[in-house]
Amino acid sequence: MSKDSNIVYIGQKPIMSYVLAVLTNFNFSDKVTIKARGQAISTAVDVAEIARRKFMKELSVNKINIGTEEMPIREGENRNRNVSTIEITLIRK
Repeated sequence: MSKDSNIVYIGQKPIMSYVLAVLTNFNFSDKVTIKARGQAISTAVDVAEIARRKFMKELSVNKINIGTEEMPIREGENRNRNVSTIEITLIRK
């Protein structure tokens, strides 16, 4: 099992796909981290709350990290963009 196996990266799939990924990762570990950036941050929060409140009541939020990443210049732009990031770490009590 790789080092990043307990990390779920949030993108544009339906929320329940990520909830299932979080629940599956708890079969192998007692700690799972949900990572998202930009507009996917609200989805990450929803995933954590659905997993915690509906499926595994023994989960709790261990740590939340927020930050900003500087994205490289795209064609037609003249400066870097800042994108917000979040990491939500859930643990099994």
